[in-house]
Amino acid sequence: MNNAAEKKLALSHLWVAFAAFIVACFMGEYQVLERSGLFPSLESPTVYFASVSTHGVLMAFVLTTFFIMGFGYYIACTSLKQPVWNKPLAWGAFWLALFGVVLAAVPLLSGKASVLYTFYPPIVAHAAFYIGATLLVVGSWVWCAIMLVMFAQWKKANPGQNVPLAMFATAANALLWLWASAGVALEVLFQLIPFSLGWIDTIDPGLAKTLFAWTLHPIVYFWLIPAYTAFYVFVPKQAGGFLFSDEMARLAFVVLVVFALPIGFHHLYMDPEQAKGWKLLHGVGTFVVALPTLVTGFTVIASLEIAGRLRGGKGLFGWIGTLPWTNPMVLAVILSLLMLIFGGFGGIVNASYAMNAMIHNTAWVPGHFHLIFAGTTVIMYLAVAYYLWPILVGKPLFSNSMALVQLWTWFIGMSVLTTPWHVLGLLGQPRRISTVVYNNLLTLSWKPYELMMILGGLILLGSACLFIYNLVKTQLTPLVGEFTAEIEYAEPIHAVGVLPEYLNDLKLWNKVIAVLMAISFGYPILQFFFMKTFGSSVWGY
Repeated sequence: MNNAAEKKLALSHLWVAFAAFIVACFMGEYQVLERSGLFPSLESPTVYFASVSTHGVLMAFVLTTFFIMGFGYYIACTSLKQPVWNKPLAWGAFWLALFGVVLAAVPLLSGKASVLYTFYPPIVAHAAFYIGATLLVVGSWVWCAIMLVMFAQWKKANPGQNVPLAMFATAANALLWLWASAGVALEVLFQLIPFSLGWIDTIDPGLAKTLFAWTLHPIVYFWLIPAYTAFYVFVPKQAGGFLFSDEMARLAFVVLVVFALPIGFHHLYMDPEQAKGWKLLHGVGTFVVALPTLVTGFTVIASLEIAGRLRGGKGLFGWIGTLPWTNPMVLAVILSLLMLIFGGFGGIVNASYAMNAMIHNTAWVPGHFHLIFAGTTVIMYLAVAYYLWPILVGKPLFSNSMALVQLWTWFIGMSVLTTPWHVLGLLGQPRRISTVVYNNLLTLSWKPYELMMILGGLILLGSACLFIYNLVKTQLTPLVGEFTAEIEYAEPIHAVGVLPEYLNDLKLWNKVIAVLMAISFGYPILQFFFMKTFGSSVWGY
């Protein structure tokens, strides 16, 4: 199949994603320099919070959404061996989302949307920020629709056959995002946009935080599922082996999607809007969602062991040394899993009510978040880019050695950055502050860790520049001779028989999600429409 049009579509999305990424990395380094308090000339709360808000939106919304859409389009057309359905609609979604990003960027960069990426009211941004963010989400909804239509079309044309694992994961992520984004969409459309435009003079922060909690945790798995997809469908083949179990991979994606959605209230443990019973329900669900991560870790490591033993590895751990460590995809998954182990431990702390009380709203939280997102997830985005770029542009990667150095420095930089954040959290340093303006023995003990934080940021910024340089040189360097490369998907070590429908379709799970969401969010949202608000003209509750 000639998929030149699909390659252009995917490449356009990926370039927007990584353009946002490099801009956000420069902002991140400014933030650690300013926050340290060691450079008084940089101190400006106005600039700092504008930078933090822009950095968060670029990383959490722009990088991820455009990467996932571009990656998804190419996964769909190559795994299903059919063109992307309705390419004009896909391009329309691209331009709509990009216009939304530009529209939101204006108030962000001018300091009129310094509400952080969580944008909790009653602080309010310029309406252009909310409208731009909405257009970005609407563009992503179009992508979701295209993925699910292609999934259904293939199922109809191939009755009784197993949907390719890569497409099953991509369609599951599309379903997850449609459900997850509904919460923030309701908040923005019915609260934040009308309030920012002056159409209403009251707003309910409790309802807004509840709706955002609907989105806040499942969005993490929207970001993570493409990384898990690469774990399962690229890594075993690149390592020279086979996937340990196709069925376990599908089960992990199903559990991830179903249980990632109804668990947002562990972000509200310290807030009064919801009763303790609802927090307990969501807290238990948060621990359940750890299961697919454990399954993924086991399956991926087992797949790597198969590859290592096929390459001659002996003994209990001898297979580790025989893995192709010079393959960027293999190196990235090893580093990603290491960061996932430590980041996952931090997540268990956050999800535990008593321990969360100790680290809530401290530097521990961004430490955990960056380790999981910027560490575990983004390093796999980088590895996928190294794998796909030669395929998309028809040229070999400019420098494999540079790619390896970049991945190692990203891992080292992330470790050096997030470790002091965790320690500072335990020492009581608050988050969401620009500088520390008081001095005592406690704050003096923070200084060594703040220096480490700056060093980690510098390593990460240098690593990010290496990444962009490698991609640009790959695309612009003239091709010498011939070069052909095609995407290769891993095969399971044991042939997959006819799968039960619950591992080959999403209809049942969509119904299960609907029930769980009604249970988890039905009463907690409806209560706001019946509780007495005492006539407040500002807070609304």
